[in-house]
Amino acid sequence: MNDPALTVLTTSPEPLSKGEEPRKWWHALWHHVCHFINPPPDAQVLREVVEELIDEPLSESGISPAERMLLANIMALRERKVHDCMIQRADIIGTDIESTMAEIVALMATHAHSRIPIYRGTLDDVVGMVHMKDIMPCLAYDQTRAIADLLRPVSFVAPSMQASKLLLQMRQTRQHMALVVDEFGGIDGMVTIEDLVEEIVGEIEDEHDAPASPTIITRTDGTLLVDARLSIDDFESQTHMRLPELLEGEDIDTLGGYVAQMAGRVPTIGESFRTPEGMSFEVLEMDQSRIKRLRIRTGRPTGSFTTLEKRSQAAS
Repeated sequence: MNDPALTVLTTSPEPLSKGEEPRKWWHALWHHVCHFINPPPDAQVLREVVEELIDEPLSESGISPAERMLLANIMALRERKVHDCMIQRADIIGTDIESTMAEIVALMATHAHSRIPIYRGTLDDVVGMVHMKDIMPCLAYDQTRAIADLLRPVSFVAPSMQASKLLLQMRQTRQHMALVVDEFGGIDGMVTIEDLVEEIVGEIEDEHDAPASPTIITRTDGTLLVDARLSIDDFESQTHMRLPELLEGEDIDTLGGYVAQMAGRVPTIGESFRTPEGMSFEVLEMDQSRIKRLRIRTGRPTGSFTTLEKRSQAAS
């Protein structure tokens, strides 16, 4: 005889009315999930389901272009490494621990940063970071505080770490900045939580961000004025040209690094370097030991590709 106390009561969901039919994309998702209930779907199967929804036409999936973009970026984030998202070492704005309060405030005001990494002697010895929120009370109440008293901890991560894992770590530890350390223990770059979020939602610009200038400018004589920080992949995709490989095994990301490898040293302003195919690179601007701007002569006719400047003019 069954024990009433052990009887499990189950209720079946009420049928949906005609006006409560689910959206097509939700119905498709539910269909795929149910298909893998036995055995339960693993992470790979769920990713495949989402990828199928992204690839389906808008009329069938019901997913808007903005939703499709967010889903695609989330799926791609698991393939991104910290190295792909970080700010390069040369672009890190930091200061020595012996700096005065006024010097740090001036640095933050000049570069519109609310967080500044603090190092001892060189950038390879970062001891923490200072936040504008900790400095403001000192200024408001005319308090004299040493920078060492205002330091907050900062994380150190490897460039090969998954960007999605770092984003989760930052949320759990409530730290919005991490320094990227290379295999020799030196600082290779920096990542903020904003950099990681932008991998999902796209570029986030606030009122302090200046409008981006064209990365490639085509002159009437056919030469190109190029920001040396432009990645080689972006240059090749925008110009439809392929740079010849110099040395196998060398990992070079930017045009500035490419020219420095051609020179075999840190070049100087005015120097030019030519590839065997006839493409020449002239150094126009330097920032200490970093190349900032280049003039490239390709030997190709003007207007053979679309530059960022032309795209922006066409859009306007």
